[in-house]
Amino acid sequence: MKAQLLQLPINPLNSFSIRQDFKPSIQRLHYHSEIELIQIKKGKGTHFIGDCFKTFEPDDIFLIGSQLPHYLKYDGLEINELAKPVTESRVLQFSENFWGDAFLNLPENKIIRNLLEQSKKGIKINGKAKIKVSEYLDKLFDAEGPERILLLLLILHSIACSDDYNLISSTKFNHDDSDIDNQRMKIIYKYTLSNFKRKIQLEEIAKIAHMSPPSFCRYFKSRANKTYTQFLFEIKVSQACKLLMKGDLSIKELYYESGFTSFSSFHKNFKQITGLSPLSYKKEIKL
Repeated sequence: MKAQLLQLPINPLNSFSIRQDFKPSIQRLHYHSEIELIQIKKGKGTHFIGDCFKTFEPDDIFLIGSQLPHYLKYDGLEINELAKPVTESRVLQFSENFWGDAFLNLPENKIIRNLLEQSKKGIKINGKAKIKVSEYLDKLFDAEGPERILLLLLILHSIACSDDYNLISSTKFNHDDSDIDNQRMKIIYKYTLSNFKRKIQLEEIAKIAHMSPPSFCRYFKSRANKTYTQFLFEIKVSQACKLLMKGDLSIKELYYESGFTSFSSFHKNFKQITGLSPLSYKKEIKL
């Protein structure tokens, strides 16, 4: 089973995300640069983490490191597809450097830095540490402002200071992050982020990937689970959200600086992706 590289959505209102899933959002082997903490609330099945295949049950908590292939396959999903939810989980996702490149290099954060390095093998949290993490997750759902970051630190600290966890993958396991597929997707992402303010032609990005346009379209959708056009609009809308937070540009300047060529296209895609109009989004930020 080949793992798929995923580009997780960006929320400019928060530096990291936490959500509750009543149905598995991703049902295939995948990996991403973000670190992920998963708490199983309801449901059981088999987890595929690194090179380990084992069963999981309610109350299990896993810390999945950056670029680690993983997949939680729940039992009974096909049978209960139209019935009441048979699964429930909490998913916390954050980038290793969202608090700045220097933060984890502080002497006081050595144990957290080591924990995140260990998480690249996958970690299962047990005992008293699992109880503490669960309590902090309860609070994190309702937390705002700096309290969110503090609770995330407490979660990581409570795991790092405990002996109540074990590594999931074998010591020999190493996910090769340098294969051709990964490098090609990284080149595509990097080029798009550097050039999204102007119109990127299909032939242009296909050439960057060393592929024909039709092959590129099929390739990108199979790897990113979306079309390249959808991905490009998401990048532009994300930029617009950041500029709206600053609040010092007119709407015309805003959509131009976000890479849109017309207001109608800007308004349509912004609402489609965020669920709000640009003005409504700005009001939400003020609130």
